Amino acid sequence: MDRTGDRRARADEALVHAVYSEHGRAMLVYATRLLDDRAAAEDVVQETLIRAWRHPDVLTNGRGSVRGWLLTVVRNIVIDRVRARDARPREVAEEPERPPVARDHADAVAASVTVHAALGSLSDEHRAVLEQVYLHGRNLDEAAAALGVPKGTVKSRSFYALRALRSAMEAAR
Repeated sequence: MDRTGDRRARADEALVHAVYSEHGRAMLVYATRLLDDRAAAEDVVQETLIRAWRHPDVLTNGRGSVRGWLLTVVRNIVIDRVRARDARPREVAEEPERPPVARDHADAVAASVTVHAALGSLSDEHRAVLEQVYLHGRNLDEAAAALGVPKGTVKSRSFYALRALRSAMEAAR
């Protein structure tokens, strides 16, 4: 950069610095009020100062208020940002990746062990009735025929077997 260009760059930088010193707080307050977001407001003020730096004649021509021009630029930048944001599809928050739900078979194993232990505590007659009714899916008549006992006996053994099984399982908890 030659001496003239260097001198001009320093003058422009001094001008923007002076503009920021004098109007920066007002621009920041205005942008923050429009956006309700301090960080976004700071970005808007920075962009406004860049526009002022690109058009130094607006700041020095003596026509109109410099602050008015700066606040108009702030408002226009905010409007542009809102329009740009509204033009894009709404962002959806990314859900944290969930691990696939794998069925934990530990509970089934524990229940199976508990049931086997409880069945082992039953008498042979009670266990045989439960096997016929619940494991083989037979009704009372079929179970009675398979076991060679009357239907009423199957019914009462089933009742007492279930009660004993329930007690044994509750004791195992």
